[in-house]
Amino acid sequence: MNRKAIVGVVIIMTIALIGLLGIQLYWIHSASTVKESSFRRSVNEAMAKVVYKLERLEKRRAAEINPFPVMLSFNKHLDYSLFITSNEMDSLISLELNIRGVDTRFQFGIYKPEYDLFIMEKSSDYRKQLIQIGYAYPLFSYDLFTTPEYLLIFFPYEKQFLLTELWGMLLISIILIIVIVYTFSYTITILIRQKKISDMKSDFMNNMTHEFRTPISTISLACEAIGDKELPKSEKFYDNYIDIIQEENNRLSILSERILQAAVLEKGELKMHLEIVDLHAVIRDVIKNIRIQVEIKDGEIRTNLQAKPSQLEGDKVHLTNLVYNLLDNATKYTPRKPEIRIHTENSGQGITLSIRDNGTGISKHEQKKIFDKLYRIPTGNIHNVRGFGLGLSYVKAIVGEHKGKITIESEINKGTQFKIYLPYKIHE
Repeated sequence: MNRKAIVGVVIIMTIALIGLLGIQLYWIHSASTVKESSFRRSVNEAMAKVVYKLERLEKRRAAEINPFPVMLSFNKHLDYSLFITSNEMDSLISLELNIRGVDTRFQFGIYKPEYDLFIMEKSSDYRKQLIQIGYAYPLFSYDLFTTPEYLLIFFPYEKQFLLTELWGMLLISIILIIVIVYTFSYTITILIRQKKISDMKSDFMNNMTHEFRTPISTISLACEAIGDKELPKSEKFYDNYIDIIQEENNRLSILSERILQAAVLEKGELKMHLEIVDLHAVIRDVIKNIRIQVEIKDGEIRTNLQAKPSQLEGDKVHLTNLVYNLLDNATKYTPRKPEIRIHTENSGQGITLSIRDNGTGISKHEQKKIFDKLYRIPTGNIHNVRGFGLGLSYVKAIVGEHKGKITIESEINKGTQFKIYLPYKIHE
């Protein structure tokens, strides 16, 4: 998938995600509005019932005080203290609210606007809230000779109660939003990762083609020269071209082995043939094979092998490849006069191997990626660095198989140092 296709998919998915989130938020808002309307309706119904019962209590008490109906024609209602107390009022309101599912704390008061006076109240701490944002219900509307009085009610925890009522829907909505956002992020990550892997594989194929083409072309030219009847033949002639063919054939074998190693690591089929290995002997053998590459660049390899004992449990072939890959990288990424320092010392229950160079160095950002498969360090203006991007991923895998640790210290234009800790015994 090319970059434009990925950008298009990301844009479409982003628009879809924003749309889904918008719909989800709208649904939550609508559900909240419906719940709030239902709450208000329940409160209105409950308070209408409270007002009705309050008026009936007043009439019953008035009839008990004055049994002569003619004396009630003035529509004067009794003082509240004569037929109901504050606690009884609280119980009456609580009963009607609970019947309608409104189970939250409330404050009430009977208010007379004419005198700005509370005739009855549950608590004096909420007078301001009762007047400003409380629900108001007129009392004794039949009384034509007195100013109106109002039953006020206020719910201090109304919002919390409504949220509690909506918690199930809110929880589902939050979970869905989290799932959608996570799925979106994960999908974008996968797309970017696949694009990165695709690019690395393309680079790998190009590098592999280039790496194999050179020795194949050299072998082909050598064979043509040997088969050319016009060229004068001698024993030295044949020896030179046979040596060239053998060297290039060995190079092809090494390249093929690296690719096979990567395939084995990818499948998790790496097999270890454990034995007691002298790490110093391995280092010396690798130096013999790679020294000529360093000397061609007018460089040098210095060793300071202090580990005693230097024997440990491991796979000799893989440890040899490990050291070779690190020295090969140190040589390749040092443009001229490479100075490679190899140091060993005993550390705890194992040996620490340190390989330092004076090469181009690796940035902090690149250090996080160098152990990834197929990843190659950018070389700036240097275009002659060959490789598949398999060496360091292989090194890390071998260190892991030996139950060791690998760390890197590097600065741009100041060189790089790899430190590898390998235990004496893999299986304690």
